[in-house]
Amino acid sequence: METQLLEVFRTVARHGSITTAARALSFTQSAVSRQIAALEADIGARLFDRLPRGVALTEEGRELLPHAEAVLDRLAAARRDLDGLRGLGRGRLRVGAFPTAVAALVPRAMASFRSAYPEISLSLVEGVTPRLLERLLTEEADVAVVSTSPTGELDRERFELRHLLDERLLVAVARDHRLARRRSVRLADLAQDAFVVGSATAENSLLRASLPSGFSPRIDIVAAEWTGKLGCVAAGLGVALVPALAVRGTPPDIALLRLHPDDESVRQVFAATVRGRTSPPAVTQFVEHLRAEAARLG
Repeated sequence: METQLLEVFRTVARHGSITTAARALSFTQSAVSRQIAALEADIGARLFDRLPRGVALTEEGRELLPHAEAVLDRLAAARRDLDGLRGLGRGRLRVGAFPTAVAALVPRAMASFRSAYPEISLSLVEGVTPRLLERLLTEEADVAVVSTSPTGELDRERFELRHLLDERLLVAVARDHRLARRRSVRLADLAQDAFVVGSATAENSLLRASLPSGFSPRIDIVAAEWTGKLGCVAAGLGVALVPALAVRGTPPDIALLRLHPDDESVRQVFAATVRGRTSPPAVTQFVEHLRAEAARLG
Protein backbone atom coordinates (compact mmCIF):
# COMPACT_ATOMS: atom_id res chain seq x y z
CA MET A 1 0.00 0.00 0.00
CA GLU A 2 1.61 3.24 -1.14
CA THR A 3 1.66 6.16 1.28
CA GLN A 4 0.68 8.59 -1.48
CA LEU A 5 -2.56 6.65 -1.99
CA LEU A 6 -3.24 6.95 1.74
CA GLU A 7 -2.58 10.70 1.61
CA VAL A 8 -5.01 11.12 -1.30
CA PHE A 9 -7.58 8.97 0.54
CA ARG A 10 -7.25 11.06 3.71
CA THR A 11 -7.55 14.33 1.80
CA VAL A 12 -10.68 13.20 -0.04
CA ALA A 13 -12.19 11.99 3.24
CA ARG A 14 -11.49 15.33 4.92
CA HIS A 15 -12.99 17.42 2.11
CA GLY A 16 -15.80 15.05 1.12
CA SER A 17 -15.11 15.95 -2.48
CA ILE A 18 -12.75 14.64 -5.13
CA THR A 19 -12.72 18.01 -6.88
CA THR A 20 -11.80 19.94 -3.70
CA ALA A 21 -9.21 17.33 -2.72
CA ALA A 22 -7.63 17.60 -6.18
CA ARG A 23 -7.23 21.36 -5.73
CA ALA A 24 -5.73 20.89 -2.25
CA LEU A 25 -3.24 18.33 -3.57
CA SER A 26 -2.48 20.20 -6.82
CA PHE A 27 -3.61 17.14 -8.78
CA THR A 28 -6.14 16.80 -11.56
CA GLN A 29 -9.55 15.42 -10.64
CA SER A 30 -8.95 12.36 -12.82
CA ALA A 31 -5.59 11.69 -11.11
CA VAL A 32 -7.29 11.67 -7.69
CA SER A 33 -10.05 9.39 -8.98
CA ARG A 34 -7.45 6.95 -10.38
CA GLN A 35 -5.55 6.85 -7.09
CA ILE A 36 -8.71 6.23 -5.07
CA ALA A 37 -9.60 3.43 -7.49
CA ALA A 38 -6.11 1.95 -7.11
CA LEU A 39 -6.41 1.99 -3.30
CA GLU A 40 -9.85 0.40 -3.45
CA ALA A 41 -8.43 -2.33 -5.70
CA ASP A 42 -5.59 -2.88 -3.22
CA ILE A 43 -7.96 -3.00 -0.23
CA GLY A 44 -10.55 -5.05 -2.07
CA ALA A 45 -13.40 -2.83 -0.94
CA ARG A 46 -15.21 0.34 -1.95
CA LEU A 47 -14.03 3.25 0.23
CA PHE A 48 -16.36 6.04 -0.96
CA ASP A 49 -19.93 6.25 -2.12
CA ARG A 50 -20.19 8.64 -5.07
CA LEU A 51 -23.02 11.06 -4.35
CA PRO A 52 -24.60 13.75 -6.51
CA ARG A 53 -22.61 16.29 -4.52
CA GLY A 54 -19.30 14.93 -3.39
CA VAL A 55 -18.45 11.59 -1.81
CA ALA A 56 -19.05 9.88 1.54
CA LEU A 57 -17.02 7.21 3.32
CA THR A 58 -18.37 3.69 3.24
CA GLU A 59 -18.14 1.53 6.35
CA GLU A 60 -14.83 0.12 5.04
CA GLY A 61 -13.61 3.68 4.40
CA ARG A 62 -14.46 4.74 7.96
CA GLU A 63 -12.57 1.71 9.26
CA LEU A 64 -9.49 2.48 7.17
CA LEU A 65 -9.32 6.24 7.85
CA PRO A 66 -7.85 6.21 11.42
CA HIS A 67 -5.24 3.65 10.35
CA ALA A 68 -4.27 5.77 7.34
CA GLU A 69 -4.02 8.86 9.53
CA ALA A 70 -1.86 7.01 12.07
CA VAL A 71 0.54 5.77 9.36
CA LEU A 72 0.81 9.21 7.75
CA ASP A 73 1.28 10.96 11.10
CA ARG A 74 4.06 8.54 12.09
CA LEU A 75 5.80 9.08 8.77
CA ALA A 76 5.55 12.85 9.22
CA ALA A 77 7.01 12.53 12.73
CA ALA A 78 9.83 10.37 11.38
CA ARG A 79 10.64 12.99 8.74
CA ARG A 80 10.69 15.71 11.41
CA ASP A 81 13.00 13.65 13.61
CA LEU A 82 15.35 12.91 10.72
CA ASP A 83 15.39 16.58 9.77
CA GLY A 84 16.20 17.36 13.39
CA LEU A 85 19.15 14.97 13.35
CA ARG A 86 20.47 16.38 10.10
CA GLY A 87 20.08 19.92 11.38
CA LEU A 88 21.42 18.97 14.85
CA GLY A 89 18.19 20.12 16.44
CA ARG A 90 17.91 16.85 18.35
CA GLY A 91 19.89 13.68 19.09
CA ARG A 92 22.76 12.59 21.32
CA LEU A 93 26.53 12.45 21.22
CA ARG A 94 28.53 10.03 23.38
CA VAL A 95 32.21 10.97 23.60
CA GLY A 96 35.07 8.87 24.91
CA ALA A 97 38.53 10.22 25.75
CA PHE A 98 41.77 9.14 27.39
CA PRO A 99 42.45 10.83 30.77
CA THR A 100 44.81 13.65 29.82
CA ALA A 101 42.58 14.64 26.89
CA VAL A 102 39.88 15.32 29.48
CA ALA A 103 42.09 17.97 31.13
CA ALA A 104 41.30 20.59 28.50
CA LEU A 105 40.96 19.44 24.87
CA VAL A 106 37.75 17.43 25.05
CA PRO A 107 35.86 19.54 27.64
CA ARG A 108 36.55 22.72 25.66
CA ALA A 109 35.38 21.09 22.44
CA MET A 110 32.25 19.81 24.20
CA ALA A 111 31.53 23.27 25.61
CA SER A 112 31.80 24.97 22.23
CA PHE A 113 29.74 22.20 20.60
CA ARG A 114 27.02 22.53 23.25
CA SER A 115 26.93 26.29 22.73
CA ALA A 116 26.42 25.75 18.99
CA TYR A 117 23.97 22.83 19.29
CA PRO A 118 22.20 23.04 22.67
CA GLU A 119 19.55 20.47 21.74
CA ILE A 120 22.10 17.64 21.41
CA SER A 121 22.43 15.50 24.56
CA LEU A 122 26.14 15.19 25.46
CA SER A 123 27.89 12.56 27.60
CA LEU A 124 31.54 11.76 28.28
CA VAL A 125 33.33 8.60 29.40
CA GLU A 126 37.01 8.47 30.29
CA GLY A 127 39.23 5.45 29.64
CA VAL A 128 42.42 4.13 28.13
CA THR A 129 42.65 3.92 24.36
CA PRO A 130 42.09 0.13 23.97
CA ARG A 131 38.92 0.27 26.09
CA LEU A 132 37.66 3.33 24.20
CA LEU A 133 38.07 1.53 20.89
CA GLU A 134 36.07 -1.39 22.30
CA ARG A 135 33.32 1.04 23.25
CA LEU A 136 33.18 2.27 19.66
CA LEU A 137 32.84 -1.28 18.35
CA THR A 138 30.07 -2.13 20.82
CA GLU A 139 28.30 1.17 20.03
CA GLU A 140 28.69 2.47 23.58
CA ALA A 141 30.38 5.61 22.20
CA ASP A 142 29.93 7.59 18.98
CA VAL A 143 33.43 9.08 18.81
CA ALA A 144 36.57 8.60 20.92
CA VAL A 145 39.68 10.72 21.38
CA VAL A 146 42.56 8.22 21.44
CA SER A 147 46.34 8.26 21.24
CA THR A 148 49.07 6.15 19.73
CA SER A 149 51.11 3.79 21.91
CA PRO A 150 54.65 2.45 21.59
CA THR A 151 53.30 -1.03 22.33
CA GLY A 152 51.18 -1.26 19.20
CA GLU A 153 49.74 0.66 16.25
CA LEU A 154 46.12 1.74 16.11
CA ASP A 155 44.06 -0.49 13.85
CA ARG A 156 43.43 1.68 10.80
CA GLU A 157 41.49 -1.07 9.05
CA ARG A 158 38.79 -1.12 11.72
CA PHE A 159 38.85 2.54 12.73
CA GLU A 160 38.67 5.86 10.93
CA LEU A 161 41.32 8.08 12.53
CA ARG A 162 41.16 11.86 12.15
CA HIS A 163 44.40 13.47 13.29
CA LEU A 164 44.00 16.20 15.91
CA LEU A 165 47.49 16.97 17.20
CA ASP A 166 50.92 15.64 18.11
CA GLU A 167 51.44 15.61 21.86
CA ARG A 168 54.87 15.89 23.47
CA LEU A 169 55.96 14.57 26.84
CA LEU A 170 57.36 17.01 29.37
CA VAL A 171 59.34 16.38 32.55
CA ALA A 172 57.80 17.54 35.83
CA VAL A 173 60.21 18.40 38.64
CA ALA A 174 59.85 20.22 41.95
CA ARG A 175 60.51 23.97 41.88
CA ASP A 176 63.64 23.49 44.02
CA HIS A 177 64.96 20.63 41.88
CA ARG A 178 68.55 21.12 40.69
CA LEU A 179 67.34 21.23 37.05
CA ALA A 180 64.21 23.33 37.59
CA ARG A 181 65.66 26.46 35.95
CA ARG A 182 66.56 24.71 32.72
CA ARG A 183 64.37 25.05 29.65
CA SER A 184 65.14 21.52 28.48
CA VAL A 185 66.88 18.43 29.80
CA ARG A 186 68.34 15.17 28.61
CA LEU A 187 66.92 12.04 30.17
CA ALA A 188 70.48 11.08 31.07
CA ASP A 189 70.46 14.13 33.37
CA LEU A 190 67.75 12.39 35.39
CA ALA A 191 69.64 9.15 35.88
CA GLN A 192 70.00 9.76 39.63
CA ASP A 193 66.29 10.71 40.07
CA ALA A 194 63.43 8.40 40.95
CA PHE A 195 60.47 8.42 38.55
CA VAL A 196 56.93 8.72 39.92
CA VAL A 197 54.63 6.64 37.75
CA GLY A 198 50.91 5.98 37.53
CA SER A 199 51.04 2.20 37.28
CA ALA A 200 53.48 -0.49 36.35
CA THR A 201 51.54 -1.29 33.19
CA ALA A 202 50.33 2.04 31.79
CA GLU A 203 53.42 4.01 32.68
CA ASN A 204 55.64 1.29 31.30
CA SER A 205 54.32 2.24 27.89
CA LEU A 206 54.82 5.93 28.57
CA LEU A 207 58.39 5.39 29.67
CA ARG A 208 59.28 3.06 26.82
CA ALA A 209 58.16 5.77 24.42
CA SER A 210 60.80 8.15 25.76
CA LEU A 211 63.72 6.41 27.34
CA PRO A 212 66.88 5.97 25.30
CA SER A 213 68.45 2.56 24.97
CA GLY A 214 70.27 1.55 28.13
CA PHE A 215 68.49 4.07 30.37
CA SER A 216 66.77 2.29 33.24
CA PRO A 217 64.75 4.60 35.51
CA ARG A 218 64.45 4.01 39.23
CA ILE A 219 60.80 3.74 40.24
CA ASP A 220 60.10 4.24 43.94
CA ILE A 221 56.52 5.49 43.94
CA VAL A 222 53.39 4.45 42.04
CA ALA A 223 50.51 6.94 42.25
CA ALA A 224 47.47 6.11 40.14
CA GLU A 225 45.95 9.60 39.91
CA TRP A 226 47.61 12.69 38.45
CA THR A 227 46.89 14.67 41.61
CA GLY A 228 48.86 12.21 43.72
CA LYS A 229 51.60 11.81 41.15
CA LEU A 230 52.24 15.54 40.86
CA GLY A 231 51.93 15.92 44.61
CA CYS A 232 54.80 13.47 45.04
CA VAL A 233 56.85 15.39 42.47
CA ALA A 234 56.16 18.70 44.22
CA ALA A 235 57.32 17.16 47.50
CA GLY A 236 60.64 16.22 45.91
CA LEU A 237 60.04 12.46 45.93
CA GLY A 238 60.85 12.10 42.24
CA VAL A 239 60.23 13.36 38.73
CA ALA A 240 57.51 12.41 36.27
CA LEU A 241 56.81 12.42 32.58
CA VAL A 242 53.73 14.56 31.88
CA PRO A 243 51.81 14.61 28.58
CA ALA A 244 51.44 18.16 27.29
CA LEU A 245 47.63 17.90 27.33
CA ALA A 246 47.75 17.46 31.12
CA VAL A 247 49.73 20.61 31.93
CA ARG A 248 46.56 22.62 32.66
CA GLY A 249 46.29 20.85 36.00
CA THR A 250 49.93 21.32 36.98
CA PRO A 251 50.31 22.94 40.44
CA PRO A 252 52.48 26.07 40.78
CA ASP A 253 55.14 24.32 42.89
CA ILE A 254 56.15 22.18 39.90
CA ALA A 255 58.35 23.14 36.95
CA LEU A 256 57.76 21.62 33.54
CA LEU A 257 60.81 21.06 31.35
CA ARG A 258 61.01 20.18 27.69
CA LEU A 259 63.01 17.17 26.66
CA HIS A 260 66.02 17.58 24.40
CA PRO A 261 65.05 16.89 20.74
CA ASP A 262 67.16 13.71 20.79
CA ASP A 263 65.10 12.34 23.69
CA GLU A 264 61.76 13.95 22.87
CA SER A 265 58.81 11.64 22.43
CA VAL A 266 55.67 12.50 20.49
CA ARG A 267 52.39 10.62 20.47
CA GLN A 268 49.63 11.30 17.97
CA VAL A 269 46.11 12.08 19.10
CA PHE A 270 43.12 11.17 16.94
CA ALA A 271 39.35 11.35 16.88
CA ALA A 272 38.32 7.75 16.17
CA THR A 273 35.13 6.26 14.75
CA VAL A 274 34.41 2.80 13.36
CA ARG A 275 35.42 2.51 9.73
CA GLY A 276 32.51 1.71 7.42
CA ARG A 277 29.84 3.15 9.71
CA THR A 278 28.17 6.34 8.60
CA SER A 279 29.01 9.07 11.10
CA PRO A 280 25.98 11.00 12.36
CA PRO A 281 26.04 14.74 11.65
CA ALA A 282 26.73 15.37 15.36
CA VAL A 283 29.98 13.38 15.18
CA THR A 284 31.12 15.20 12.04
CA GLN A 285 30.52 18.59 13.64
CA PHE A 286 32.09 17.58 16.97
CA VAL A 287 35.30 16.52 15.22
CA GLU A 288 35.52 20.03 13.75
CA HIS A 289 35.19 21.47 17.25
CA LEU A 290 37.94 19.11 18.43
CA ARG A 291 40.18 20.26 15.60
CA ALA A 292 39.56 23.90 16.45
CA GLU A 293 40.43 23.35 20.11
CA ALA A 294 43.48 21.26 19.19
CA ALA A 295 44.74 24.13 17.03
CA ARG A 296 44.29 26.54 19.95
CA LEU A 297 46.10 24.20 22.34
CA GLY A 298 48.82 23.49 19.82
